[in-house]
Amino acid sequence: MTTSIASLHAREILDSRGHPTVEVDVILSDGARGRAAVPSGASTGTREAVELRDADPARFAGKGVRKAVSHVNEILEKALVGQPAFEQASVDSALCALDGTENKSKLGANAILGVSLAVARAAAASKREPLYRYLGGSDARLLPVPMFNVLNGGVHADNSVDPQEFMIAPVGAPSFSEAVRMAAETYQALKATLKQKGYSTAVGDEGGFAPSLKSNVEAVEVILEAIAKAGLRAGDDIVLALDPAASEFFQDGHYVFRKSDGSKRTPAEMVAYWEDWVRQYPILSIEDGVAENDEVGWRIITEKLGARIQLVGDDNLVTNPTLIRRAIDDGVANAVLIKLNQIGTVTETFAAIKEARSAAYGTVISHRSGETSDDFIADLAVATGAGQIKTGSASRTDRTAKYNQLLRIAEELGELAHYPGRDLYHL
Repeated sequence: MTTSIASLHAREILDSRGHPTVEVDVILSDGARGRAAVPSGASTGTREAVELRDADPARFAGKGVRKAVSHVNEILEKALVGQPAFEQASVDSALCALDGTENKSKLGANAILGVSLAVARAAAASKREPLYRYLGGSDARLLPVPMFNVLNGGVHADNSVDPQEFMIAPVGAPSFSEAVRMAAETYQALKATLKQKGYSTAVGDEGGFAPSLKSNVEAVEVILEAIAKAGLRAGDDIVLALDPAASEFFQDGHYVFRKSDGSKRTPAEMVAYWEDWVRQYPILSIEDGVAENDEVGWRIITEKLGARIQLVGDDNLVTNPTLIRRAIDDGVANAVLIKLNQIGTVTETFAAIKEARSAAYGTVISHRSGETSDDFIADLAVATGAGQIKTGSASRTDRTAKYNQLLRIAEELGELAHYPGRDLYHL
Protein backbone atom coordinates (compact mmCIF):
# COMPACT_ATOMS: atom_id res chain seq x y z
CA MET A 1 0.00 0.00 0.00
CA THR A 2 1.36 3.40 -1.00
CA THR A 3 2.18 5.76 1.86
CA SER A 4 0.29 8.99 1.26
CA ILE A 5 -0.29 12.38 2.80
CA ALA A 6 -3.06 12.08 5.41
CA SER A 7 -3.23 15.64 6.75
CA LEU A 8 -1.61 19.08 6.72
CA HIS A 9 -1.85 21.73 9.40
CA ALA A 10 -0.22 25.16 9.49
CA ARG A 11 0.11 27.67 12.29
CA GLU A 12 1.60 31.11 12.88
CA ILE A 13 4.78 31.10 15.00
CA LEU A 14 7.55 33.66 15.66
CA ASP A 15 10.93 33.81 13.94
CA SER A 16 14.24 34.97 15.41
CA ARG A 17 13.36 38.65 14.92
CA GLY A 18 10.00 38.29 16.65
CA HIS A 19 8.05 38.44 13.39
CA PRO A 20 5.39 35.87 12.46
CA THR A 21 6.22 33.02 10.13
CA VAL A 22 4.58 29.80 8.95
CA GLU A 23 5.06 26.38 10.52
CA VAL A 24 3.55 23.27 8.90
CA ASP A 25 2.88 19.78 10.27
CA VAL A 26 2.38 16.84 7.90
CA ILE A 27 1.05 13.43 8.94
CA LEU A 28 1.29 10.48 6.57
CA SER A 29 -1.03 7.51 6.26
CA ASP A 30 1.43 5.31 8.17
CA GLY A 31 1.54 7.79 11.07
CA ALA A 32 4.92 9.32 10.20
CA ARG A 33 5.15 13.03 10.92
CA GLY A 34 7.13 15.97 9.60
CA ARG A 35 7.34 19.57 10.77
CA ALA A 36 8.95 22.58 9.11
CA ALA A 37 9.23 26.29 9.86
CA VAL A 38 9.84 28.86 7.12
CA PRO A 39 12.59 31.52 7.35
CA SER A 40 12.34 35.15 6.24
CA GLY A 41 14.89 37.58 4.78
CA ALA A 42 15.57 41.27 5.46
CA SER A 43 17.94 41.92 2.55
CA THR A 44 15.95 40.42 -0.31
CA GLY A 45 16.25 40.23 -4.08
CA THR A 46 13.39 41.78 -6.02
CA ARG A 47 12.86 38.57 -8.00
CA GLU A 48 12.43 36.26 -5.03
CA ALA A 49 9.31 34.18 -4.60
CA VAL A 50 6.70 36.20 -2.71
CA GLU A 51 6.45 35.85 1.05
CA LEU A 52 2.75 36.42 1.72
CA ARG A 53 1.98 38.81 4.58
CA ASP A 54 -1.46 39.92 5.80
CA ALA A 55 -0.80 43.67 5.52
CA ASP A 56 -3.13 44.30 8.47
CA PRO A 57 -1.59 47.26 10.36
CA ALA A 58 -3.58 46.40 13.47
CA ARG A 59 -1.78 43.08 13.84
CA PHE A 60 2.00 42.50 13.94
CA ALA A 61 2.41 45.83 12.07
CA GLY A 62 1.07 44.14 8.94
CA LYS A 63 3.50 41.21 9.08
CA GLY A 64 1.01 38.54 10.14
CA VAL A 65 0.82 35.35 8.09
CA ARG A 66 -2.76 34.22 8.73
CA LYS A 67 -3.51 34.30 5.00
CA ALA A 68 -0.62 31.96 4.23
CA VAL A 69 -1.67 29.70 7.12
CA SER A 70 -5.24 29.56 5.86
CA HIS A 71 -4.02 28.67 2.37
CA VAL A 72 -2.30 25.60 3.81
CA ASN A 73 -5.25 24.60 5.97
CA GLU A 74 -8.05 25.34 3.53
CA ILE A 75 -6.58 24.89 0.04
CA LEU A 76 -3.36 22.87 0.06
CA GLU A 77 -4.56 20.20 2.46
CA LYS A 78 -7.65 19.42 0.38
CA ALA A 79 -5.56 19.15 -2.76
CA LEU A 80 -2.69 17.07 -1.34
CA VAL A 81 -4.39 14.56 0.94
CA GLY A 82 -3.97 11.16 -0.71
CA GLN A 83 -0.88 12.22 -2.73
CA PRO A 84 2.03 9.73 -2.57
CA ALA A 85 4.42 10.98 0.10
CA PHE A 86 7.65 9.74 -1.48
CA GLU A 87 7.14 11.56 -4.78
CA GLN A 88 8.57 14.94 -3.75
CA ALA A 89 8.75 16.27 -7.29
CA SER A 90 5.10 15.44 -7.87
CA VAL A 91 4.06 17.07 -4.60
CA ASP A 92 6.05 20.21 -5.37
CA SER A 93 4.68 20.35 -8.91
CA ALA A 94 1.16 20.19 -7.51
CA LEU A 95 1.94 23.00 -5.09
CA CYS A 96 3.21 25.22 -7.90
CA ALA A 97 0.22 24.39 -10.10
CA LEU A 98 -2.22 25.25 -7.32
CA ASP A 99 -0.59 28.65 -6.99
CA GLY A 100 -0.35 29.21 -10.73
CA THR A 101 1.96 32.25 -10.65
CA GLU A 102 5.65 32.52 -11.50
CA ASN A 103 6.56 34.00 -8.12
CA LYS A 104 4.08 32.10 -5.88
CA SER A 105 2.25 35.32 -5.08
CA LYS A 106 -1.23 33.77 -4.97
CA LEU A 107 -0.80 31.28 -2.13
CA GLY A 108 2.53 32.57 -0.85
CA ALA A 109 5.98 31.02 -1.03
CA ASN A 110 5.94 30.74 2.77
CA ALA A 111 2.83 28.54 2.63
CA ILE A 112 4.16 26.43 -0.24
CA LEU A 113 7.65 25.99 1.17
CA GLY A 114 6.36 25.01 4.60
CA VAL A 115 4.42 22.16 3.01
CA SER A 116 7.27 21.10 0.73
CA LEU A 117 9.75 20.90 3.61
CA ALA A 118 7.37 19.14 5.97
CA VAL A 119 6.46 16.50 3.38
CA ALA A 120 10.16 15.73 2.85
CA ARG A 121 10.68 15.41 6.60
CA ALA A 122 7.67 13.15 7.03
CA ALA A 123 8.78 10.95 4.13
CA ALA A 124 12.25 10.57 5.64
CA ALA A 125 10.67 9.66 8.98
CA SER A 126 8.47 7.09 7.25
CA LYS A 127 11.53 5.54 5.62
CA ARG A 128 13.35 5.68 8.98
CA GLU A 129 16.20 7.47 7.29
CA PRO A 130 18.06 10.64 8.26
CA LEU A 131 16.80 13.55 6.17
CA TYR A 132 20.17 14.07 4.46
CA ARG A 133 20.25 10.44 3.33
CA TYR A 134 16.61 10.42 2.21
CA LEU A 135 17.23 13.51 0.07
CA GLY A 136 20.76 12.72 -1.06
CA GLY A 137 21.12 8.94 -1.10
CA SER A 138 23.93 6.78 0.24
CA ASP A 139 26.63 8.98 -1.30
CA ALA A 140 25.66 11.99 0.85
CA ARG A 141 28.74 12.29 3.01
CA LEU A 142 30.36 15.68 2.17
CA LEU A 143 30.23 18.08 5.12
CA PRO A 144 30.18 21.77 4.19
CA VAL A 145 32.82 24.38 4.94
CA PRO A 146 30.96 26.73 7.31
CA MET A 147 31.01 30.50 6.84
CA PHE A 148 30.48 31.94 10.32
CA ASN A 149 29.08 35.48 10.33
CA VAL A 150 31.08 37.08 13.15
CA LEU A 151 30.43 40.77 12.47
CA ASN A 152 27.18 42.29 11.20
CA GLY A 153 26.54 45.54 9.37
CA GLY A 154 24.21 46.84 6.69
CA VAL A 155 20.49 46.23 7.28
CA HIS A 156 21.32 43.48 9.78
CA ALA A 157 22.66 45.88 12.41
CA ASP A 158 22.06 49.37 13.75
CA ASN A 159 25.67 50.49 13.51
CA SER A 160 28.16 52.38 11.32
CA VAL A 161 29.24 49.48 9.10
CA ASP A 162 28.04 49.37 5.46
CA PRO A 163 28.84 45.78 4.33
CA GLN A 164 26.27 43.39 5.72
CA GLU A 165 28.28 40.31 6.69
CA PHE A 166 31.88 39.64 7.63
CA MET A 167 32.43 35.90 7.84
CA ILE A 168 35.22 33.48 8.74
CA ALA A 169 35.67 30.14 7.00
CA PRO A 170 37.88 27.56 8.79
CA VAL A 171 39.36 26.03 5.64
CA GLY A 172 42.42 24.68 7.45
CA ALA A 173 40.44 22.44 9.79
CA PRO A 174 40.90 18.67 9.39
CA SER A 175 37.22 17.96 10.11
CA PHE A 176 33.88 19.68 10.47
CA SER A 177 33.94 19.46 14.26
CA GLU A 178 37.36 21.09 14.34
CA ALA A 179 36.09 23.78 11.97
CA VAL A 180 33.32 24.58 14.45
CA ARG A 181 35.81 24.69 17.31
CA MET A 182 38.16 27.04 15.46
CA ALA A 183 35.34 29.37 14.51
CA ALA A 184 33.81 29.40 18.00
CA GLU A 185 37.17 30.17 19.58
CA THR A 186 37.74 32.99 17.09
CA TYR A 187 34.25 34.33 17.85
CA GLN A 188 35.05 34.47 21.57
CA ALA A 189 38.42 36.07 20.82
CA LEU A 190 36.63 38.69 18.73
CA LYS A 191 34.31 39.43 21.64
CA ALA A 192 37.32 39.97 23.91
CA THR A 193 39.02 42.14 21.28
CA LEU A 194 35.99 44.37 20.86
CA LYS A 195 35.58 44.71 24.63
CA GLN A 196 39.24 45.65 24.97
CA LYS A 197 38.77 48.41 22.40
CA GLY A 198 35.68 49.72 24.19
CA TYR A 199 33.18 48.56 21.57
CA SER A 200 29.75 47.03 22.15
CA THR A 201 29.46 43.25 21.92
CA ALA A 202 25.73 43.28 21.26
CA VAL A 203 24.85 41.08 18.30
CA GLY A 204 22.93 41.64 15.06
CA ASP A 205 20.22 39.60 13.36
CA GLU A 206 22.52 36.69 12.56
CA GLY A 207 24.45 36.50 15.81
CA GLY A 208 27.56 38.40 14.72
CA PHE A 209 28.74 41.35 16.77
CA ALA A 210 27.42 44.72 15.66
CA PRO A 211 29.73 47.47 16.97
CA SER A 212 29.87 51.00 15.57
CA LEU A 213 33.41 51.02 14.24
CA LYS A 214 35.56 53.88 12.97
CA SER A 215 35.46 52.52 9.40
CA ASN A 216 34.47 49.53 7.29
CA VAL A 217 38.13 48.51 7.08
CA GLU A 218 38.33 48.29 10.86
CA ALA A 219 35.79 45.45 10.70
CA VAL A 220 38.30 43.33 8.78
CA GLU A 221 41.19 44.35 10.99
CA VAL A 222 39.53 43.45 14.30
CA ILE A 223 38.60 40.04 12.88
CA LEU A 224 42.20 39.42 11.83
CA GLU A 225 43.31 40.44 15.31
CA ALA A 226 40.83 37.98 16.82
CA ILE A 227 42.06 35.13 14.60
CA ALA A 228 45.60 35.72 15.86
CA LYS A 229 44.38 36.00 19.46
CA ALA A 230 42.74 32.58 19.05
CA GLY A 231 46.13 31.15 18.08
CA LEU A 232 45.17 30.64 14.44
CA ARG A 233 46.63 31.86 11.16
CA ALA A 234 44.62 34.10 8.88
CA GLY A 235 44.83 32.93 5.29
CA ASP A 236 45.87 29.44 6.32
CA ASP A 237 43.65 28.15 9.13
CA ILE A 238 40.89 30.67 8.53
CA VAL A 239 40.02 32.86 5.54
CA LEU A 240 37.51 35.68 5.26
CA ALA A 241 34.26 35.83 3.30
CA LEU A 242 32.15 38.94 2.73
CA ASP A 243 28.54 39.62 1.90
CA PRO A 244 28.40 43.38 1.29
CA ALA A 245 24.76 43.09 0.07
CA ALA A 246 25.62 45.93 -2.29
CA SER A 247 22.05 46.35 -3.54
CA GLU A 248 21.25 47.92 -0.18
CA PHE A 249 23.62 50.87 -0.77
CA PHE A 250 23.25 51.20 -4.57
CA GLN A 251 21.53 54.48 -5.37
CA ASP A 252 21.04 56.21 -8.75
CA GLY A 253 23.88 54.28 -10.38
CA HIS A 254 26.35 54.81 -7.53
CA TYR A 255 27.35 52.97 -4.38
CA VAL A 256 26.95 55.18 -1.32
CA PHE A 257 28.38 54.26 2.08
CA ARG A 258 25.67 56.09 3.98
CA LYS A 259 26.33 54.39 7.33
CA SER A 260 30.04 55.16 7.57
CA ASP A 261 31.75 57.98 5.69
CA GLY A 262 29.20 58.96 3.01
CA SER A 263 31.63 58.11 0.21
CA LYS A 264 30.24 57.52 -3.29
CA ARG A 265 31.53 55.18 -6.03
CA THR A 266 30.76 54.21 -9.60
CA PRO A 267 30.44 50.49 -10.38
CA ALA A 268 34.05 50.40 -11.59
CA GLU A 269 35.22 52.19 -8.47
CA MET A 270 33.24 49.82 -6.26
CA VAL A 271 34.95 46.84 -7.87
CA ALA A 272 38.33 48.55 -7.45
CA TYR A 273 37.51 48.98 -3.75
CA TRP A 274 36.95 45.21 -3.36
CA GLU A 275 40.05 44.50 -5.45
CA ASP A 276 42.07 46.51 -2.96
CA TRP A 277 40.60 44.57 -0.05
CA VAL A 278 41.36 41.22 -1.73
CA ARG A 279 44.94 42.37 -2.32
CA GLN A 280 45.42 43.34 1.33
CA TYR A 281 43.42 40.72 3.21
CA PRO A 282 42.86 36.91 3.03
CA ILE A 283 39.40 37.24 1.45
CA LEU A 284 38.35 34.11 -0.42
CA SER A 285 34.69 34.84 -1.20
CA ILE A 286 32.55 37.91 -1.93
CA GLU A 287 28.78 37.64 -2.22
CA ASP A 288 26.79 40.42 -3.89
CA GLY A 289 29.81 42.71 -4.18
CA VAL A 290 27.74 44.73 -6.65
CA ALA A 291 23.98 45.32 -6.88
CA GLU A 292 21.53 42.83 -8.36
CA ASN A 293 20.62 45.08 -11.32
CA ASP A 294 24.14 46.41 -11.94
CA GLU A 295 24.94 44.34 -15.03
CA VAL A 296 28.02 46.43 -15.79
CA GLY A 297 29.30 45.98 -12.26
CA TRP A 298 28.81 42.21 -12.38
CA ARG A 299 30.79 41.97 -15.63
CA ILE A 300 33.60 44.08 -14.20
CA ILE A 301 33.86 42.25 -10.87
CA THR A 302 33.84 38.87 -12.61
CA GLU A 303 36.53 40.00 -15.04
CA LYS A 304 38.71 41.47 -12.30
CA LEU A 305 38.27 38.93 -9.50
CA GLY A 306 36.54 35.85 -10.94
CA ALA A 307 39.79 33.95 -11.50
CA ARG A 308 41.09 34.73 -8.00
CA ILE A 309 38.21 34.32 -5.56
CA GLN A 310 34.68 33.01 -5.28
CA LEU A 311 32.03 35.50 -6.45
CA VAL A 312 28.62 34.48 -5.12
CA GLY A 313 25.41 35.67 -6.73
CA ASP A 314 22.44 36.03 -4.39
CA ASP A 315 20.11 38.98 -5.03
CA ASN A 316 20.66 38.69 -8.78
CA LEU A 317 20.06 34.92 -8.95
CA VAL A 318 17.60 34.21 -6.08
CA THR A 319 18.00 30.39 -6.33
CA ASN A 320 16.20 30.52 -9.67
CA PRO A 321 17.40 28.01 -12.32
CA THR A 322 16.47 30.37 -15.18
CA LEU A 323 18.41 33.30 -13.71
CA ILE A 324 21.35 31.03 -12.87
CA ARG A 325 21.46 29.85 -16.50
CA ARG A 326 21.38 33.45 -17.69
CA ALA A 327 24.32 34.33 -15.44
CA ILE A 328 26.25 31.33 -16.73
CA ASP A 329 25.56 32.34 -20.33
CA ASP A 330 26.59 35.94 -19.56
CA GLY A 331 29.73 34.76 -17.78
CA VAL A 332 29.07 36.55 -14.49
CA ALA A 333 29.71 35.26 -10.95
CA ASN A 334 31.15 31.79 -10.35
CA ALA A 335 29.02 30.61 -7.43
CA VAL A 336 25.39 30.70 -6.34
CA LEU A 337 23.80 31.23 -2.94
CA ILE A 338 21.04 28.70 -2.31
CA LYS A 339 18.05 29.79 -0.18
CA LEU A 340 15.00 27.55 -0.09
CA ASN A 341 12.52 30.37 0.45
CA GLN A 342 13.76 32.36 -2.53
CA ILE A 343 12.36 29.75 -4.90
CA GLY A 344 9.77 27.99 -2.71
CA THR A 345 10.08 24.18 -2.99
CA VAL A 346 12.62 21.45 -2.35
CA THR A 347 12.48 20.25 -5.97
CA GLU A 348 13.15 23.69 -7.44
CA THR A 349 16.05 24.15 -5.02
CA PHE A 350 17.64 20.92 -6.27
CA ALA A 351 17.10 22.14 -9.84
CA ALA A 352 18.93 25.40 -9.03
CA ILE A 353 21.89 23.49 -7.61
CA LYS A 354 21.96 21.21 -10.66
CA GLU A 355 21.99 24.23 -12.98
CA ALA A 356 24.88 25.80 -11.08
CA ARG A 357 26.88 22.58 -11.17
CA SER A 358 26.38 22.24 -14.92
CA ALA A 359 28.85 25.11 -15.28
CA ALA A 360 31.03 24.19 -12.27
CA TYR A 361 29.68 27.12 -10.27
CA GLY A 362 30.11 26.79 -6.51
CA THR A 363 27.06 26.42 -4.28
CA VAL A 364 26.54 27.87 -0.80
CA ILE A 365 23.52 26.74 1.23
CA SER A 366 22.20 29.69 3.21
CA HIS A 367 19.91 30.66 6.06
CA ARG A 368 17.94 33.95 6.23
CA SER A 369 18.23 36.78 8.73
CA GLY A 370 14.82 35.83 10.14
CA GLU A 371 15.31 32.21 11.21
CA THR A 372 13.85 29.54 13.48
CA SER A 373 15.35 26.51 15.19
CA ASP A 374 14.46 24.44 12.10
CA ASP A 375 17.69 22.80 10.88
CA PHE A 376 16.52 21.57 7.45
CA ILE A 377 19.34 23.40 5.62
CA ALA A 378 21.99 21.46 7.56
CA ASP A 379 20.70 18.20 6.09
CA LEU A 380 20.23 19.90 2.72
CA ALA A 381 23.91 20.90 2.63
CA VAL A 382 25.00 17.28 3.12
CA ALA A 383 22.29 15.83 0.87
CA THR A 384 23.36 18.00 -2.06
CA GLY A 385 27.10 17.90 -1.38
CA ALA A 386 27.05 21.68 -1.68
CA GLY A 387 30.40 22.01 0.07
CA GLN A 388 29.59 25.30 1.80
CA ILE A 389 27.03 26.66 4.25
CA LYS A 390 26.42 30.07 5.79
CA THR A 391 24.02 30.05 8.67
CA GLY A 392 25.09 32.79 11.03
CA SER A 393 27.42 33.05 13.95
CA ALA A 394 28.50 30.87 16.84
CA SER A 395 25.69 32.27 18.97
CA ARG A 396 21.86 32.36 19.04
CA THR A 397 20.05 29.04 18.99
CA ASP A 398 18.45 29.80 15.61
CA ARG A 399 21.98 29.79 14.13
CA THR A 400 23.78 27.15 16.21
CA ALA A 401 20.91 24.69 15.62
CA LYS A 402 22.22 24.20 12.08
CA TYR A 403 25.85 23.75 13.12
CA ASN A 404 24.82 21.35 15.88
CA GLN A 405 22.83 19.25 13.42
CA LEU A 406 25.87 19.09 11.14
CA LEU A 407 27.95 17.92 14.11
CA ARG A 408 25.42 15.11 14.65
CA ILE A 409 25.52 14.16 10.98
CA ALA A 410 29.33 14.13 11.01
CA GLU A 411 29.27 11.86 14.05
CA GLU A 412 26.75 9.54 12.42
CA LEU A 413 28.78 9.31 9.21
CA GLY A 414 31.97 8.68 11.16
CA GLU A 415 34.89 7.77 8.93
CA LEU A 416 32.67 8.14 5.85
CA ALA A 417 32.36 11.89 6.47
CA HIS A 418 34.53 14.12 4.32
CA TYR A 419 35.39 17.73 5.13
CA PRO A 420 36.79 19.41 1.99
CA GLY A 421 38.51 22.37 3.66
CA ARG A 422 41.16 24.01 1.50
CA ASP A 423 40.65 21.54 -1.35
CA LEU A 424 37.22 22.98 -2.04
CA TYR A 425 38.79 26.31 -2.99
CA HIS A 426 41.82 24.77 -4.70
CA LEU A 427 44.18 26.31 -2.13
